[in-house]
Amino acid sequence: MNKLFDIKRTSYKTITELPDSWSEQDFKHLLKVMEFDGIADLAPEELREMCLMSLTDNEPEDAAKIVLEYVFKGKLNKGQVENLSNELLDEKLWEEYADLSMHENFFKVHQLLYNAFEGTFPHPEAVSFSISVSAKEKGTSAYFDDYPEAPLLRLLVAGMPQNNLIYRLFDEQIDGETFKEARDIIWKMQMEKISENEILFNIISSSYWFKDFKYVDAYEAATHPDE
Repeated sequence: MNKLFDIKRTSYKTITELPDSWSEQDFKHLLKVMEFDGIADLAPEELREMCLMSLTDNEPEDAAKIVLEYVFKGKLNKGQVENLSNELLDEKLWEEYADLSMHENFFKVHQLLYNAFEGTFPHPEAVSFSISVSAKEKGTSAYFDDYPEAPLLRLLVAGMPQNNLIYRLFDEQIDGETFKEARDIIWKMQMEKISENEILFNIISSSYWFKDFKYVDAYEAATHPDE
């Protein structure tokens, strides 16, 4: 059943890197793959820069293969890695790849390669924003208890123009009983319960989906949880 909520955007910014997307352990693994000697001698703050430098010892396509194989760990076959390593040079795979569940990791790949090769790869752009969601009826904040991405995304779409890409591609899911793609569209989400009826959401996703949300202020919208 649809219930009404008050939504207010409290922040919005464009980002080029996902927070904590690359760890010290990740850099060590990549350096090991690239047969870098003396990994144990590197200080933690040196790992990232040394990894970027080691990537540039390769041609861009070969560096892309190394990162793709590491990030997707067996999810891509040799032929796919070969093709995608070339596509990465021109295409924004974090927006264009058919499998939405891989978009966040493609962004992670792009951000590392973009930094290593100083712009040879497309410029990665994501968005980070916060909203306050207030229930108009007591108890309806429980809509976000089990699978919050689905009811949350329905609210977010309601604040953007009707020609928004999410609505055009997923109009049946927005109005329907299940919206399994919501978790792949919303890459990262943190919830903070402010009061019994108010929740603060911090969201990170692609600007591909949410570039229109920067113009949103406050509005009222209805949503429902997945069955």
